[in-house]
Amino acid sequence: MLVAIAVAAGCLAQSTARESPSRDASAQTIRVVDHGWHTAIVVRRSAVDTTVWPEVDDFPDAAFVEVAWGDRDFYMADRGTAWLAIKAAFLTSGSVLHVAGFDAPLETNFPGNDVVELEVSRRGFDAMTRFFHEEYQRDEQGRPVRLAHGLYGASWFYAARSRYHLFNTCNTWVARALRAAGIDVTPAGTVTAGGVMHEARRAAASR
Repeated sequence: MLVAIAVAAGCLAQSTARESPSRDASAQTIRVVDHGWHTAIVVRRSAVDTTVWPEVDDFPDAAFVEVAWGDRDFYMADRGTAWLAIKAAFLTSGSVLHVAGFDAPLETNFPGNDVVELEVSRRGFDAMTRFFHEEYQRDEQGRPVRLAHGLYGASWFYAARSRYHLFNTCNTWVARALRAAGIDVTPAGTVTAGGVMHEARRAAASR
């Protein structure tokens, strides 16, 4: 039970060939942010190809966009509980994307949070944002399903497609997104925020 609570609280694939962006003039910088229990990815909005990730247009005035994923009930609850954490791990009712737009630098929005910067190729960046795009659940007209305003700033919760469970947490999802970008990380078994940050730091050091 304690393992389930810890892992579930951490929230609340395709991959591209790994390549070094060091000689790529179009390389992009992404950031992995540790929020304590869960992690998120931040990108510069101006770098996004909106034909790949058109939903980013929901944040037209943002300089940066943050993306995270998790169990629907736990992530959207006013206050997380042990029951919601256990339910997320074993009896999830669905998953959500949390997408937020903001203008200020990360150190202003998330003071004290651990942040790892990673450089990815243009190809990898587009593959990662396509990974985001494909996660949205859609209505009969093909539009993303908005559920509610998000946790802070200009943000939204969207219904998501992937199934949350004990071995597929928000942090596993972030690791998969990084893998899609061509970052040498191991999603399998990366269920905690600490695991994601360790993988991100290792990848940053190797590049």
